[in-house]
Amino acid sequence: MTELLQHLPLAGKRAVVTGASKGIGRAIALALAEAGADVGICARSSSELEQLATQIEAQGRRCVFTSCDVTDPAQVERMANELRTGLGGVHILVNNAGIAGSHKFLNHPDELWHRLLAVNLTGVYYVCKAFVPTLVEQRYGRIINIASIASRVGGRYIAAYTASKHGVLGLTRALAVELLPYNITVNAICPSYVNTPMTDASVSNIMAHTGMSEEQARQSLARSSPQNRLIEPEEVAAIAVFLALDSSKGINGQAINIDGGGVMS
Repeated sequence: MTELLQHLPLAGKRAVVTGASKGIGRAIALALAEAGADVGICARSSSELEQLATQIEAQGRRCVFTSCDVTDPAQVERMANELRTGLGGVHILVNNAGIAGSHKFLNHPDELWHRLLAVNLTGVYYVCKAFVPTLVEQRYGRIINIASIASRVGGRYIAAYTASKHGVLGLTRALAVELLPYNITVNAICPSYVNTPMTDASVSNIMAHTGMSEEQARQSLARSSPQNRLIEPEEVAAIAVFLALDSSKGINGQAINIDGGGVMS
């Protein structure tokens, strides 16, 4: 077993993934475990986490899970303490928890604005605030924020979502500079539409407002990529694992696009 672990690039590392119950977060948690890391996972509801924990443990990794609403700083502190204690430490933090929503800007609901910023941006702030002292103390860490291609460009009907994800990228770059002296890197991954339950909800919304069929609605999202397809969660997970490696220490403050070449910067 010891010889086997030596061939796993993240052996001995401990990672935390928020929003891990499905979609991108679930794929990242599994990929980190496959690469050798023990993994702590959380989501608003823990009902779907137990099955994921079983899959991770089947790979020979330790897994700890708990529920957490990232918009509540008290819950975030509790989650951080539970996962840190259960894992015996944390080296890698993946901020994946997020939601989507759309509305034309005319008569835009204030509630939608506040909710998206609370989850997508302030949630990342709270989680980083809870874990960064540990990373600073040990003078090592990898923080990976799951942003969006909407962090790089604007989009119709997604003012709140775009603003929240631009904020995540700004926070990523600010922390990358501030935490650099402590051997901590902070990067963002910016995917376009990913084949997840969140995108399924977007498809349903398009169908409801346009009369498109499911196939037409899904294809309208796929056309946002020059490759004319949705990104798969495992593609995002592969980049997260790469950024978590010791050998990726020279990558800091970056936004890595996964959008088939739609935004080339």
